Amino acid sequence: MKFIVARQKPVTVLPPDLEPSDAELDAIEAEMPVISAEVELLDALIALLDRPASEFDARRIRRAHNRVWAARRDMANRQGPKEAA
Repeated sequence: MKFIVARQKPVTVLPPDLEPSDAELDAIEAEMPVISAEVELLDALIALLDRPASEFDARRIRRAHNRVWAARRDMANRQGPKEAA
């Protein structure tokens, strides 16, 4: 029996600058309400993959859509108007 062995080092050393910067972490934190709302909408949609939608399910999806839109609106309002170049 022959063993197949990789000819490279078993562990690749990653460069230290792969960690997110403070600015990137702040941007993620600012988008967290939108991310949470989108995850909630996705959960509602996944729940309907194996069964037909009831009136309750339709209301849950509609409310989740509204939360996503509100979170996106709030994020856009916090950023303020963009300056023309």
